[in-house]
Amino acid sequence: MSVSRRTVLATAAGAAAVCASPTPAVGAVDARTPAPTLRTFRAAADYAVEKIRAVAPGVNGFPVGTRFEKWVYSQGGDWVGGFWPGTLWMAWLYSKDEAFRAWAPTSAQKLAPRQYDTGTHDLGFLFYPSWVTAWRLTGEDAWRTGALQAADSLIQRYNPRGRFIRAWGPLTDQKNAGRVIIDTMMNLDLLAFASRQTGDAKYLDIAVEHTRTTQRVFPRPDGSTPHVFDFDPDSGAPIGPNTVQGYSPTSCWSRGQAWGIYGFTTMYRRTGNPEFLATARKLADFAVRALTPDHVPVWDYRAPQQPHDIKDASAGAIMACGLLDLSTATGRHSYREVALRLLTALSQTCLTRNSARAEAVVARCTRNRPAEDGIEISLPYADYYLLEGILRVLQPEDVDRAIDLSTL
Repeated sequence: MSVSRRTVLATAAGAAAVCASPTPAVGAVDARTPAPTLRTFRAAADYAVEKIRAVAPGVNGFPVGTRFEKWVYSQGGDWVGGFWPGTLWMAWLYSKDEAFRAWAPTSAQKLAPRQYDTGTHDLGFLFYPSWVTAWRLTGEDAWRTGALQAADSLIQRYNPRGRFIRAWGPLTDQKNAGRVIIDTMMNLDLLAFASRQTGDAKYLDIAVEHTRTTQRVFPRPDGSTPHVFDFDPDSGAPIGPNTVQGYSPTSCWSRGQAWGIYGFTTMYRRTGNPEFLATARKLADFAVRALTPDHVPVWDYRAPQQPHDIKDASAGAIMACGLLDLSTATGRHSYREVALRLLTALSQTCLTRNSARAEAVVARCTRNRPAEDGIEISLPYADYYLLEGILRVLQPEDVDRAIDLSTL
């Protein structure tokens, strides 16, 4: 299955053909960003950093969501454990306050047992914003070693018959053995990192095969996606779309759509495969068309009550980061303009500024609407991606240093 090296060599030379207009290189601040937008983003980043600085000394685990505006914690990290140390790293990049530089690795170290966890596909979420970023910012090799072990654990979940990474359940659990979810696209960069660091193509090969499978079965003709797609785990044969967090198998869960935009763009950057970029654009174009004028995504773009249904600000933050990435990859400034509007809307209408008791930065998030779990709360990945998105605009060279925005 040594396909990724050939893919890289065959497609990197043609990648420039998709670019429509020049885009500033990574590390360059785009001079076209309006001054009022920059002021809005700096004010939001200032607020976020002050909030995080006030809350961090009392954090005694990994925030998973809020209840009555206070963080609820997981000691093991659940699937979101990487976002709190990642948020601390982003706060340090913005503020240069050494307190964040001390808190981030202390928090990340608590994830150490999870590097051996073969029971989850979310090892990218757990280890990229925490351990990979720690290695990139400190150079301490223990972080790199742990991230590589996490990649070794993740590839144990690969099904070679169906060419996918299974989403949920321990390896011995047959119930979920054929389930694939759009979210997994965001876990693949850990595998790309492992191939770059070790020189072993097997990690990226698996990431590429999973991406191709996702590309084949998830996007609908209009660019929307389901949350879940099921396969027969024994034969690898496709069964069909499904959902857990979306309204239905035929709907389009907005956070999942955002994971897809960001994930396919990342896989384009790691391989140079123009088909992955085309898929990212297809998903992005659907989501952009589905946005309401307030630029805060509804939780599911095809729920019956949309566009007047419950919002999910976390989907907006993730989508903004993906669109900024996509704008750089394609040279299309229109994607960047939408990203700026998303980040502006979040900064102006979704922060917790009006609550003295709130411990999070971003409000108006929805975790799992069908389960009535976490409606209109705060979520740790909303805080993380809001800061990542703002810093992609204000300090792109620092974000590149932290998470590697390079493109073949």
